[in-house]
Amino acid sequence: MTYCVGIRLKEGLVFCSDSRTNAGPDRVSTYSKLHRLSITGERQLMLMTAGNLATSQAVVAQIERDLREDASFNVAKAQYVSDVADYIGKLGLREQNKYSSGGPNAGFNAEASYIIGGQIKGQPTELYMVYPQGNHITASEQFPFLQIGETKYGKPILDRIIRPETTHEIAMRCALVSMDSTMRSNATVGPPIELLYYQADSLAEPAQYCKFEENDAYLVELRKSWDANIHTAFNELPSLDQVFAANQ
Repeated sequence: MTYCVGIRLKEGLVFCSDSRTNAGPDRVSTYSKLHRLSITGERQLMLMTAGNLATSQAVVAQIERDLREDASFNVAKAQYVSDVADYIGKLGLREQNKYSSGGPNAGFNAEASYIIGGQIKGQPTELYMVYPQGNHITASEQFPFLQIGETKYGKPILDRIIRPETTHEIAMRCALVSMDSTMRSNATVGPPIELLYYQADSLAEPAQYCKFEENDAYLVELRKSWDANIHTAFNELPSLDQVFAANQ
């Protein structure tokens, strides 16, 4: 399991992903799920993956191979980020279809999903989620974020905080709290945690990138502060005494 979130703001784009691929009593495996596809001054693209690791690794490898070998279509030739989303959808579906029918691996779940975001020169920033079926959606204006993997635990904080006008600093903290909530409820999501901010129209390598290892001092402090403030807010909720008194 995994958890990744991409956020589209007026200021730019925020990406946050875990790196855990397996968690058992005797083994914990990790693998980076945040990939950068960059041509400085021309385009900056960030890709996050969730689902079957073999499928997503094959898709990333093919993207890099097509770019290196100057294939008829590659990320350097796309006019829009949505074109890249279509391309990733086709690659993912092709890889999954190897296991969908016939052969000894028939019925094996090879599905993977993706978040692709970034900017191509002359175009606005874009953010898309690519489904295992190959189609994709973009983030809405009301809730400008997309999630893949184990999404349910981290969504409530994003729903309450993230808006297009949210600053990237607050959005990055919100993404980390969302990640921490997911890690607390699901042991198959875990560090290292990667966090990246791309500033709109910079078309340069993201200047703000962090990789948080397990028990990182900042993550520990963030978790303690969030827990303390939740308890404070809960204790300050309106008392039920007046409700019970009115019903007597």
